[in-house]
Amino acid sequence: MIEQKNKIHVCHIVHHFVAAGLENGIVNLINHLPTQEYRHSIICIADYDRNFIKRLKVRNIDIYELHKTAGNGVGWLYRCYKLFKKIKPDLCHSRNLNPLEAQIAAFLAGIRVRIHGEHGWDVNDLKGNNVKNQYIKKLFKPLIHQYVALSNEGMDYLKYRIGVNSNQLYHICNGVDVDRFHPKVNVSNPIDINFSKGAIVFGTVGRQVQVKNHQQLLNAFIKLKQSDIPNVQRAKLLIVGDGVLKEPLTAMAQQSGYRDDICFAGHRDDIPQTMASMDVFVLPSLAEGISNTILEAMASGLPVIATNVGGNPDLIMADHHNSHLVEVNDVTALSNSMAQYLINQERLEKDSIKVREHCVKHFSIESMVAKYHDLYTSLYQQKVSGRG
Repeated sequence: MIEQKNKIHVCHIVHHFVAAGLENGIVNLINHLPTQEYRHSIICIADYDRNFIKRLKVRNIDIYELHKTAGNGVGWLYRCYKLFKKIKPDLCHSRNLNPLEAQIAAFLAGIRVRIHGEHGWDVNDLKGNNVKNQYIKKLFKPLIHQYVALSNEGMDYLKYRIGVNSNQLYHICNGVDVDRFHPKVNVSNPIDINFSKGAIVFGTVGRQVQVKNHQQLLNAFIKLKQSDIPNVQRAKLLIVGDGVLKEPLTAMAQQSGYRDDICFAGHRDDIPQTMASMDVFVLPSLAEGISNTILEAMASGLPVIATNVGGNPDLIMADHHNSHLVEVNDVTALSNSMAQYLINQERLEKDSIKVREHCVKHFSIESMVAKYHDLYTSLYQQKVSGRG
């Protein structure tokens, strides 16, 4: 046990700290690492959401903003360096491309452990093929002691595209709080969405932006409703989240003729209750790292249908790969995958039990936290305390 006065001080570097998958993973990690052994700082290169930080339930944390503006100015790097010198963290953990530059300031400030995490693709580089981005990551490679990749795809990218040595790679998948997310039978107050009794609700949760590809889901749902399969009249669609594409998506639903079967619920903070209002979860993204919403859906006992991108195959049960993973923008395949739960309703109950068990066994938050704890403590002992 590390004495109180020698708590490991971890500094997490992010671009924004807002309600999104990467940031939610940091919240889960900080909330579950032992408070008697750690203290945390979060440095936001730009800013943070005052409402989102309420999800942090511990007191051993400080949050800072550097207020970086758009463009290539480097003033924020100097502010970052000065902040590092002031707060003196033991470990600096940056995540994804934009915060990687902060590792320059960490190096100059003498931070002895520098970790970088690859959580998924940049919105402008959905396949990791951008040569400039690869060059930047290769340039910063000498500054990084250890890399963390969430998915097998991310591991391969770092090893074969960036040239990271295998002994510097650490695979840690996201975890989910399986006590917070339950199957609907254990949730007393699912949200009221005004669908008729007996509805089979397909749902999704995510920002309405291009990368989340809601259009494929809407097109697949419309195609499903136009079919003559059994129970198609019971199919409903619940879309949770806000974003720049909400207006065109709403217009698309209105023009489809099935507006009464589609609910846009907007942004919600009661995601466990929201998941309990669904029967099947659908994620049609163009790209993903390790999706927290897939994990939350599985913990909630929801079968998951998703596009075959990023870390999605790492999460979905092997038995479901052929029937629940579809290609990006293949509307027919997505519609057919959704149809299986209308044609065979008994499968819905069986799969609900199976995906919950799969999630608890492989993706509990305790497993994720234990791996980060091992990584942080081993690097701390090697490079800071000199006991390695």
